[in-house]
Amino acid sequence: MQPLTLAISPCPNDTFIFDALLHNKIDTEGLDFELVFADVEQLNQAAFQQQYDITKLSYHAFAYASDYYTLMRSGSALGKNCGPLLISKEVLTDESLNNGSICIPGKFTTANLLFSLKYPNAENKSFIIFSEIENKVLDDTFDAGVIIHENRFTYEQKGLKKIIDLGEYWEQTYKVPIPLGGIAIKRSFDAEIQKSVERIIKRSIEFAFAHPDSSKSFVAAHSQEMSEDVCRQHINLYVNKYSVELGFDGEYAVNTLYKIAQEHKIIPELNKSIFVE
Repeated sequence: MQPLTLAISPCPNDTFIFDALLHNKIDTEGLDFELVFADVEQLNQAAFQQQYDITKLSYHAFAYASDYYTLMRSGSALGKNCGPLLISKEVLTDESLNNGSICIPGKFTTANLLFSLKYPNAENKSFIIFSEIENKVLDDTFDAGVIIHENRFTYEQKGLKKIIDLGEYWEQTYKVPIPLGGIAIKRSFDAEIQKSVERIIKRSIEFAFAHPDSSKSFVAAHSQEMSEDVCRQHINLYVNKYSVELGFDGEYAVNTLYKIAQEHKIIPELNKSIFVE
C-alpha cells in the first residue's frame, strides 16, 4: 500500500502527538505515512479539495468537508481554558467591535465560528495568517484580532489587552469543552484502515505522554523559534485526555458545537456520520 499522506500543522501540539507515529517509535500496523506541514487554514482549504488522506483541520471546517472525510476520536485539540482570545490595544465595547475592523486567523477556523456566535453583528472581518494578527493590531491596521496557538502566551508582553476569552464564553454558555481542531481521514478508505489509523494515532499520543522528552527535537525543529517554555505551555494547553480519545464528553462537545452552529446558520447541515464507525 502507498504511504498515506498525513497533513498537520508545525505547532508543538501536533508535532508532539505525531512524533512517535512518524519516527517508528510505535507499531504502525504496517502503514507508512508521508508528512506534510501547513498552516491550519491552509489545511482547511486543502481538505475542501480532498488533497490529503489524513488531515488536521478545524472543527468548523470539517462541517464543509464531511462528505469526503470522517473524524478520528484521537488526535483532537479539545478542552477547557484553551479557546481563542479576542485582543486589542484598548478594551473595546461591543458597539465598537460591531463597527470596528477585526482580523481572524481564517474563515473556516473554529476561532471564526466562536467569534461569529458571540458577535453576530460584527461584519467587518478580514482573514489573515494567525502569526500576523498581533502585529496588525499593534500597527492599527485592525481594531481587534482573534488570536490562537502560542499567541495566547505572548500578547500581553506586546502590550495588548484581552477583550474576551471566546473559549470561556463557549464553556460558560454551553457547559461543554471547546472543540478546536481534529484529525480526519478520507471516507473512501475502508473501515479497517480508518480504525487502524485511529488506533495508531492513539498509540502515538500515549507514547508521547509516557516519554515526554522523546519528541523534544522534532517539536523544536518545527516550532518557529518558540522558546522551550512556550512549547511546553502550548503542549500542556492543547494535548490532554481528549486528545488520546474523545470519549463521551468529547463527542458530546463536538456534536453540541455542530448543533449550535447549525441553529445559528453558521454551518450547513451534516448529512453523514461524523466519526469513524
